Amino acid sequence: MANIIITGASSGIGFEAVLDLTANKNNQVIALARSADKLRKLHEIATSLNPDGGTLYPAAFDIVYDNYADSLVPFITSKFDQVDILINNAGQLINKPFLETSNEDFARMFQSNVLGHVQMIRHIAPLMPEGSHIVNVSSMGGVQGSSKFAGLSAYSSSKAALAVLTECLAEEFKERKIRVNCLALGSSQTEMFEAAFPGLEAGTLAFEMGRYLAEFAQNGHKYYNGKVLPVSNTTP
Repeated sequence: MANIIITGASSGIGFEAVLDLTANKNNQVIALARSADKLRKLHEIATSLNPDGGTLYPAAFDIVYDNYADSLVPFITSKFDQVDILINNAGQLINKPFLETSNEDFARMFQSNVLGHVQMIRHIAPLMPEGSHIVNVSSMGGVQGSSKFAGLSAYSSSKAALAVLTECLAEEFKERKIRVNCLALGSSQTEMFEAAFPGLEAGTLAFEMGRYLAEFAQNGHKYYNGKVLPVSNTTP
């Protein structure tokens, strides 16, 4: 049995990953997102698709602003005796020319895409035993040497910070035998992508990327640690 926490679960890749994770009756999944309404929809769909599947515990939680010690951690420990997998999938995207991107825009990107995950890992890692796996979801835009796009300076730099954080934490947690990896995803057809790039078609469907994320979270730590892995079907 695997006890799994995933953030950013109310839409897109996170939503689809939860559906895949709960298809396994041996999984218990805590799905976190800011929108309680979207989480209710997720629970309804997961239950209808996988009536004999794993157990899903949706919970509304903002990884940047909500209280971990008094709210999230007690909720987790009431459901799980340990956490085997943590998937840090939550994030936001701003598409705006650099000269129009304010300090507040940059701060929002780094809060949502880096510091929220820092808080999550800091509070959840003590609940994780040897052999557990932390997966950070970054972007191809955060990989040095990849193609870059105008308007994504704040987003891509925050995702690059998450990728390097992954490498650092793999070393930090080496003695604890907790493995930490990062998936740098290419474009996927999600609500966030469509809002940032109206009319543009992404390279991968959300359910395909969600399935890959779910599979990697459960098995990738057998083969990787401290790696930033590009996941994109386009070149460069």
